[in-house]
Amino acid sequence: MAETTADAHHGHDDHEHHENLAHHFDSYEQQFDAGKLGIWLFLVTEVLFFGGMFCAYALYRNLRPEVFEGCSEFLNTQLGAINTGVLLFSSLTMAWAVRCAQLRQHKMLIGMLAATLSCAAIFLGVKAVEYSHKFGMGLLPAGLYTYDPLHPHHADAPNYLAYICVPFAIIAVFVIGWLILAFLQKDEFKVRVLKPLTVVCLCFFAGVGLGTIIEAAAENAHGNGEAHASVAHGEHGDEAGHGSHDEEGHEDHTVAADGPILASDDDLIGLDVLAKDSSNPGAKDNLRALKSQSAASSGAVLTGDEKPVPNATEKRDINTPKQAGIFFGIYYCMTGVHAIHILAGMGVMVWLLIRAVRAEFNEKYFGPVDFVGLYWHLVDLIWIYLFPLLYLIG
Repeated sequence: MAETTADAHHGHDDHEHHENLAHHFDSYEQQFDAGKLGIWLFLVTEVLFFGGMFCAYALYRNLRPEVFEGCSEFLNTQLGAINTGVLLFSSLTMAWAVRCAQLRQHKMLIGMLAATLSCAAIFLGVKAVEYSHKFGMGLLPAGLYTYDPLHPHHADAPNYLAYICVPFAIIAVFVIGWLILAFLQKDEFKVRVLKPLTVVCLCFFAGVGLGTIIEAAAENAHGNGEAHASVAHGEHGDEAGHGSHDEEGHEDHTVAADGPILASDDDLIGLDVLAKDSSNPGAKDNLRALKSQSAASSGAVLTGDEKPVPNATEKRDINTPKQAGIFFGIYYCMTGVHAIHILAGMGVMVWLLIRAVRAEFNEKYFGPVDFVGLYWHLVDLIWIYLFPLLYLIG
């Protein structure tokens, strides 16, 4: 009886010694393997979730490629590239954090987790600028799309950037105030936790400032480009006006008062030769269009197959709520869900940071850091696909 009691007491002491080992596992290795299997199953569901959105993207882009190419010009490639670099660097710091947890380098682990959180905050700050800029221009999903090329920036548009920054500002004020209180109370544990979190909060606003500078520079460059283009167009129009008086006697082309230049017989003969080549369907379309145009200009009545055939290479209007709204609906859906995953990852990393300050991780128990690292790498990988598919279409 005494021996049984002693064994039970010994088992209780052994359980207290392995404080991070769950009661339903026999060893740290078994616990780690079970956690590894669980996180991989979760990541598979995440891949399937984003896979559905990628399929929707592929379907709509295949149906309206010109819409996606045109609308992608509204996306700032520099901001997307900066966010890509920031997330790639955060993957490095997260992998480094896993190594620090294995080597009991607790201070370095805290620093790497704080660096990863700071990169995530910069990413969200840049994304906030990008979203607010598009909200102000009316570049919204179908049903809300109000973009006007003549007035791209709505004068009465609210300050969307301020609205987006309000929750982050509240969190920053709360963290800084708590840090000051902990410092006055000389609570070393809270100070060690709140100091890196304060840096993370400030990094969000650093991202906002960086994004604002880049977006403003892009707007100025776009405005200067339009001004130079309008001046060049005016000079070209004057030269064309003087040249038209010198070419009034030419009979090679028939020119309407304000209409297009009609094709001559030589042009039709040349296209007829090219159209005979079966590998050149574009020439056939152009030939049919020019013949229909010539017949219509002569006053002939077109019936049946003689109806004017639109040029196959003619671009359709993409600046419509239905067409452009679909692109921006997909854009906000994919990038918005990705941003939510960024926020979720940040929340879990704050939990890891608190445990790192308590020095809970070692060479036997580092699973939580490793599992969160796998999740974070997947989030980064998804953005690596989103960046070229949305920003680099043209």
